Amino acid sequence: MDPFALIMIGIITLIVVALVLIGVLYPGSGAEQLDWRPTRSAELEFTNEIDDLEQMQEAVNAKRRARGADEISHAELSAEVNRDLAGDSENLALEAEDLAQLLEARNARRRARGESEQTLEEFERSLVSGTDGGTS
Repeated sequence: MDPFALIMIGIITLIVVALVLIGVLYPGSGAEQLDWRPTRSAELEFTNEIDDLEQMQEAVNAKRRARGADEISHAELSAEVNRDLAGDSENLALEAEDLAQLLEARNARRRARGESEQTLEEFERSLVSGTDGGTS
């Protein structure tokens, strides 16, 4: 091998090793060196979350008062949100089941015509793009 190439590879290797050693052995962290601090603390985020929940509860209660219904407590509001979230996961499960049934029906038609079956990914892509890959 050419001596010039060996010297250049050696110099580059030494520079990389030196930079890695400086990064590992230098005390402190990069954030300290740059005097970087998070723009928001965890306490501020928690406080903002509580404020958001209180505002949401107040808005819900204002609507309930306007229509003459009783106000809702924080615990009742949390339970309602949890029920809604549980309903969302149930809806996702039903949608996945519906998709599997549609795919099976489509693949049965494709088998009857002597065409290859579609995978779930191909089927979902055809639904999103609005095409059927040339067949239905």
